[in-house]
Amino acid sequence: MKILVVGSGGREHSLCWTLAASPLCEKLYCAPGNAGIAQEAECVPIAVDDIPALVDFAKRENIELVVVGPEAPLVAGLVDRLDEAGIRAFGPTAAAAALEGSKGFTKDLCAKYGIPTADYQRFTEAAAAKAFVRERSLPIVIKADGLAAGKGVVIATSLEEADRAIEGALEEQAFGAAGAELVIEDFMEGEEVSFFALVDGTSAVPLASAQDYKRVFDDDQGPNTGGMGAYSPAPLMTDALAARVMAEIIEPTVAAMEAESRPFKGVLYAGLMITPEGDPKLVEYNVRFGDPECQVLLMRLMSDLVTALVATCDGVLGSFDLRWYPEAALCIVMATEGYPGSYAKGSVIGGLEAAESDADVTVFHAGTKQGADGACLANGGRVLGVTALGESIGAARDRAYAAVDRIDWPEGFCRRDIGARVVE
Repeated sequence: MKILVVGSGGREHSLCWTLAASPLCEKLYCAPGNAGIAQEAECVPIAVDDIPALVDFAKRENIELVVVGPEAPLVAGLVDRLDEAGIRAFGPTAAAAALEGSKGFTKDLCAKYGIPTADYQRFTEAAAAKAFVRERSLPIVIKADGLAAGKGVVIATSLEEADRAIEGALEEQAFGAAGAELVIEDFMEGEEVSFFALVDGTSAVPLASAQDYKRVFDDDQGPNTGGMGAYSPAPLMTDALAARVMAEIIEPTVAAMEAESRPFKGVLYAGLMITPEGDPKLVEYNVRFGDPECQVLLMRLMSDLVTALVATCDGVLGSFDLRWYPEAALCIVMATEGYPGSYAKGSVIGGLEAAESDADVTVFHAGTKQGADGACLANGGRVLGVTALGESIGAARDRAYAAVDRIDWPEGFCRRDIGARVVE
């Protein structure tokens, strides 16, 4: 089978790494890819938002499966265009991708179909938004409705902070069109966990659980990022709790999307809050694999990924079962100094072979490119995902940090507390 992966980050490197190992994968392409992906697939210089070029390439090369990594081309309708061209594509249509493309749409869906989430209202006018904040208790959560590259959420602990967030989005257009409308919701206490399920339009199959770290610095300090680390499984997600999440959140959402004539196919990523009482509530949905959660999930996947993705596309997940290795996996993201603010590109990264000298360690590339002399260069904010397996989260953590310490990259940094709370 000829397969095309769309994307250039750590998520896409882990997808390519896994797909390339499948006996069903005859030829693997990635658009546009990165320096690490180039070791697994043939990289083609097509941007993720160049939908006509991606469809033309898939037609010309007789691609039999397209796997779309990032959310933006899904929301923009890449899967719709591939469907029209008769090409099998893993991911939701634009109508179904509204679950991530519009936080307001998802909140309204939850309200209509009784899916547990925080109380909220939607706003396009700053004065009304500020008045609502003054009626609620602090902290309060202010979210840009559209895609804001993981930076559109503010947890305001004061009225001044809330007012600045509202003015920034609605008056100063800090997030452009994505922030033209805000969702303001009550802050939920508890512990966050990531829950993933493959969905074929009517049936859903749960994947392994994971927990990630959004804040840039140790002890959950600093601004939110796209993710600074993750581990799987999440000890919090027991079999009983997973069954509740499926019954109370995932399956009602799948049924609701079908009822709304927006059947969802692809991977549904539920960011959950587990309340102090032990109840799961939806924080938000993503319509693609998480990054870096994808890295830890795929390190643990025993089943053939190609078979699972094709079954999802073809609507035959009903009797499908996934198998997982019992080991834990942990990923540490190495980022360029300055991230998530401004940062320099082009610094040289050494020691990658030494980092992978342990057979249970894989370094997934995110923001990298190959220099003219063959050197690996940093080309983004989040640059590497150092991922390890172990008999426990603690063992995986020790391996991952030992590998990080073998990487020679003075311009890079990472959190030093990924998985620490679980180990303690």
